[in-house]
Amino acid sequence: MSTARTRPLSDFGNRSLLTHAVMAATFIGAVVTGLFVQGEIGLVSFVAFLNFTAGMWVCQSIHSLGNAARDDDYDGVLNEVRSYVD
Repeated sequence: MSTARTRPLSDFGNRSLLTHAVMAATFIGAVVTGLFVQGEIGLVSFVAFLNFTAGMWVCQSIHSLGNAARDDDYDGVLNEVRSYVD
């Protein structure tokens, strides 16, 4: 019997947390790149980070729609985070 802290990546909630973490990291990378990297390299890097973040968002949305048909205990990423904090 596994606990909430040791669930494998096959659990949708863990995958959702990982996807949101990647989206947050790439969005922060886009903001930092846009603010601190000068010239054309900064612009290209900003757009690349932002496009990757948008692609991850679309993937997560499609993945969530597919998971909505299943009856599991996933109630959203914020509730998943709360379950780890409690």
